Amino acid sequence: MRLASFDGPAGESYGIVTDDGVIDLRSRLGAIHPTLLSLLEADGLDGLARFQSEPADIRLADITLLPPITAPQKIWCIGVNYADRNAEYRDHSEQPKYPSLFARAPTSFVGHGTPLERPRASEQLDYEGEIVMVIGRPGRHITRALAWNHIAGFTIGNEGTIRDWLRHGKFNVTQGKNFDRSGSIGPWMVTRDGFDPATPMTLTTRVNGAVRQHDSTARLMFGFDVLIEYLSSFSTLKPGDMIFTGTPTGAGVRFDPPIWLKPGDIVEVEVDGIGILANGVSDEA
Repeated sequence: MRLASFDGPAGESYGIVTDDGVIDLRSRLGAIHPTLLSLLEADGLDGLARFQSEPADIRLADITLLPPITAPQKIWCIGVNYADRNAEYRDHSEQPKYPSLFARAPTSFVGHGTPLERPRASEQLDYEGEIVMVIGRPGRHITRALAWNHIAGFTIGNEGTIRDWLRHGKFNVTQGKNFDRSGSIGPWMVTRDGFDPATPMTLTTRVNGAVRQHDSTARLMFGFDVLIEYLSSFSTLKPGDMIFTGTPTGAGVRFDPPIWLKPGDIVEVEVDGIGILANGVSDEA
């Protein structure tokens, strides 16, 4: 099941995405669950099956898609998690003992179809296509064996980065990862029942139609279950929390010379079983 949050003629809402449009769930459940996040907090995904056969209320062309979870408590991002990506760091090519980790603010993301913003402060806007886990059930000290039960579903992320701002501080990358509207999430969340945990997922990033990144989760150094176990060892995972699971090699910074995103570019991140997250690029107003 594909679930999206969106801004439509009647304001912000969420619903089930079908081939014909969106079945508006806020109009049906809004008194109890006004947002997709509140539905996850109530563990209410199983109750949506009764709506799936209903006709769509609104066309996709008539709405603006938002990140599936518009107000997550936490957005965790895993750095350098694909084997080839790790090898790009010549001084640190051995597999690390623990995942690299940083956090992003919701304001640093837009939804599918909304342009990424190249800021006034820098021209070094880069792309990072990623698979994103959405937490459905809360938990602390979650074991790997039970990790899948805590996933509500998956979406796609473009973890847009302002490269020269990654090194403003001595020990962190937070500044370069949190420029307003520099990344994107979407176009929707696909519930976990659409995936087999034993089957790898494939990710491809294209810029203006040219493939820049292509890899499989079979090559993750820290798999989805490991990440959930690790993160929940120190922080309670809450419904709606999102976990960016890492980007493959092929980002613009690794070209010689680097190739930065510029206004007019189109970035597409495609994941089998989810769809395509597409965004243009514009300059900060």
